[in-house]
Amino acid sequence: MRIALGIEYEGSSYCGWQTQASGCAVQDRLEAALARIAGTPVATVCAGRTDAGVHALAQVVHFDCAAHRPESAWVRGVNALLPPSLAVIWAQCVADGFNARFSAQARRYRYVLLNHAVRAALDHGRVGWHHAPLDVEPMQAAGALLIGEHDFSAFRASECQAKSPVRLLKELRIKRQGPYLVFDFCANGFLHHMVRNIVGSLVYVGNGRRQASWIAELLAARDRRQAAPTFDAAGLYLTGVDYDAAWNLPRAKRVSWPWNEGTA
Repeated sequence: MRIALGIEYEGSSYCGWQTQASGCAVQDRLEAALARIAGTPVATVCAGRTDAGVHALAQVVHFDCAAHRPESAWVRGVNALLPPSLAVIWAQCVADGFNARFSAQARRYRYVLLNHAVRAALDHGRVGWHHAPLDVEPMQAAGALLIGEHDFSAFRASECQAKSPVRLLKELRIKRQGPYLVFDFCANGFLHHMVRNIVGSLVYVGNGRRQASWIAELLAARDRRQAAPTFDAAGLYLTGVDYDAAWNLPRAKRVSWPWNEGTA
């Protein structure tokens, strides 16, 4: 039997999604709890591996299990065994052909940036921060240059293991919500640090250090060294994964998240 789960987590407590020998990863904690309910070891596959400090509102995973349990056991039962910063939101039996990673048609990320002269204490670990004023209009113009299928080598971490740097960026929206800038991304896939590297370069445009056209030059150069430094992981959230409607997976709307407009 194949089970799909929707999970959320506050990433500052973890060294990322992927299992580590130290047991500090989201995958380690989730699989340990699932194994307790299943009565046997469980191996999970996720839609998108997040880095240390990155959060998720709508991560999707699947696993195979011979044990028959009600769906409530995979939610409430597993949650009783998880730390407060990690929770299963929904569980559903799916066909064996479903794969959380390879069945995904797109991933959605949101970056939340506090644009204020003084750093925040209550939002520590939950938002990025830039102290100088940022002009959203040129940032939006620069972001529009990234829409489409491109070689994103200029925004790819040196340790990225992806076979190809080419990705189709379907959406990049930037808006201001009070003192926050909210960046929404949707692509068929993302390279390692791709969103955080793009945000860093867009900040260079917003503070006047670079012109919007510089983003096109970075794409053409395909050289990570010419782009801005990688931005803080704290402001990055996996907000949704798109699948074919035929899989009939739930889409949990976030009602309490401060920047929940438009998230999955």
